[in-house]
Amino acid sequence: MKAIVFRSPDQPLEYTDVELAAPKAGEVRVKIAAAGVCHSDLHIKRGEWDAPAPLVMGHEGSGVVVELGEGVTSLSVGDHVVLSWVPPCGECRYCRSGHEARCQKVATVVAPKGVLFDGTSRLSREGDETMHHYLGVSSFAEEVVVPASGAVKIRDDAPLDVVALVGCAVATGVGAVLNTAAVEPGSTVVVIGCGGVGLNVVQGAKLAGAERIIAIDVRAEKTALATQFGATDSIDASQVDAVAALFELIPDGVDYAFDAIGRTTTTEQAITMLGLGGAAVIVGLPPTGARASFEPLVLAEADQRIIGSNYGSVRPSIDIPALVDRYMDGQLKLDPLVSGRRPLAEAAEAFDDLEFRGALRTLLIP
Repeated sequence: MKAIVFRSPDQPLEYTDVELAAPKAGEVRVKIAAAGVCHSDLHIKRGEWDAPAPLVMGHEGSGVVVELGEGVTSLSVGDHVVLSWVPPCGECRYCRSGHEARCQKVATVVAPKGVLFDGTSRLSREGDETMHHYLGVSSFAEEVVVPASGAVKIRDDAPLDVVALVGCAVATGVGAVLNTAAVEPGSTVVVIGCGGVGLNVVQGAKLAGAERIIAIDVRAEKTALATQFGATDSIDASQVDAVAALFELIPDGVDYAFDAIGRTTTTEQAITMLGLGGAAVIVGLPPTGARASFEPLVLAEADQRIIGSNYGSVRPSIDIPALVDRYMDGQLKLDPLVSGRRPLAEAAEAFDDLEFRGALRTLLIP
């Protein structure tokens, strides 16, 4: 099959033939319908995160189950699925307590080692070169083998290409609001960064019943789009100081500040924008080793919090189908997030769309 292989930041991405072994016990094979190009993928391509190489890229995707491994009863051949880059093991203390986004086996084995639950890969090239899985998914390929818990069954009438976005951008952004922060109705919210994830934070804040939702970005077209997703106010950070402009709108500071970018400066801005009892929620992921600073005394005296949000604190088997239902019911916008579609062979161009042309999400279609 064809796949996109990453070897190092100094080498171009390879569109090449890769061998995919049959699913083992507890695994399934999925034919990919679409895969979204995310900033996390860009971090890997730039070498900003540690990752085992060679690596078949991609972690956001959707498709159809075509083969079941031994013992899989939760899925059937022909099921439509969204791929979850946290496939809960169901055995660790975090999974057992309902905090599946913190799955210990994913955090200590699957993600850092580029393998599946048994510590091995199903991917190889020319028979003897092992390829690593990215986040247990590797969706930039014609097919994938994933743990059954990482292929979440959804309704058959949902457009299978568009709902690929639920597997990362939507779950991460909406989940950060509804699950991680548990934003209350009537709250004031600011969202720094209106890319694919940030716009879904905006949507999540609207679903939560926030009274004011302020969208901040350096691109005016993105803050304009944020108003379509539910923002009540916008700030063009390319023209004004974002913090000062925020306090002009909300003099007492906000209840929740979401950093959907993950730069040192935006994290520090989010903390600075808080009012009494406010929470800064770090959703965007920075390069490895980045450091932000804050004044602990101010945080303590104002009873404020800094919260990290991984994958929107979702329970994939519950939240992913529910998010697809919200889209189909008209409560969530997904189609405006799709900036374009490209064949899998044009993955490099899709990365350029994201990095240089302001794309929200390009879907790669095998």
